[in-house]
Amino acid sequence: MTMESAIRNREYAKQLIDFKGLHFGTLMPTDIDAFIDFGDSKFVFIEVKHGDSLLPYGQRVALERLADACIVAGKKTIVIVASHDSVGDIDIANLPVREVRIHKAWHPIEAHLTVRDAIEQWLIRGRYI
Repeated sequence: MTMESAIRNREYAKQLIDFKGLHFGTLMPTDIDAFIDFGDSKFVFIEVKHGDSLLPYGQRVALERLADACIVAGKKTIVIVASHDSVGDIDIANLPVREVRIHKAWHPIEAHLTVRDAIEQWLIRGRYI
């Protein structure tokens, strides 16, 4: 299935966001690559890393705390960490998933599972595989 790109303004998308003025001691902001809200009841957070790059400790903790707080608030929540080796545009839906956080625990993904497949399976079955 071919879909039109969701990139609305390619020139703005090329701009980098600099967090330099937002250091608070050793703390500084992190970003999240994608968020999907399914009717205020199910939340999906997606982080994409290049190659085998690990989530930095602070970003991992931030995603854990955010997801766990959503669960405490009654929202079904999944965090998906995916990898890419792309040079150009990144088709996030078709990226391989490395790990997910569901039910307040991280789970590595051994089998080939795309971001789209992980979300669909989680929506239908309440799990990712």
